[in-house]
Amino acid sequence: MSEGAAGRLQAVLDAIPYVRFLGMGAELAGDEMTAILPFKPSLVGNPMVPALHGGAVGAFMEMTALAQLSIVEPARRQPKTIDVTIEYLRPAREVTTYARADVRKLGRRIANVHVEAWQEARASPVAFLRGHFLLSLPLQAD
Repeated sequence: MSEGAAGRLQAVLDAIPYVRFLGMGAELAGDEMTAILPFKPSLVGNPMVPALHGGAVGAFMEMTALAQLSIVEPARRQPKTIDVTIEYLRPAREVTTYARADVRKLGRRIANVHVEAWQEARASPVAFLRGHFLLSLPLQAD
């Protein structure tokens, strides 16, 4: 990815207040984006297990999908979430969480995105997200 893509990605992340609350970041390597959610105690939902709150994990994956769409379709405005389905596979422990999004279908108005979140090993995911996002019409040059 070019520096322009990295700049667009950072601009999208900076523009979403919940991303700042989560402390989420992202790295680009070639054409792949990896989202990073560093552990912080305020994200723990169940201190008895202990495990990250499911809402924090779900929001992290949704923000990952939106960030990936900003890379794939840079000429569009921020997409809007239509619906998401999350499969929680195991508790997300008190360590850094990673996610990657795969845009499965990119239409004129709707995008279908699949996100996978893991912690130490990508082969042992903690959750999956499947979502549909409403795309705006491309920005018109004046």
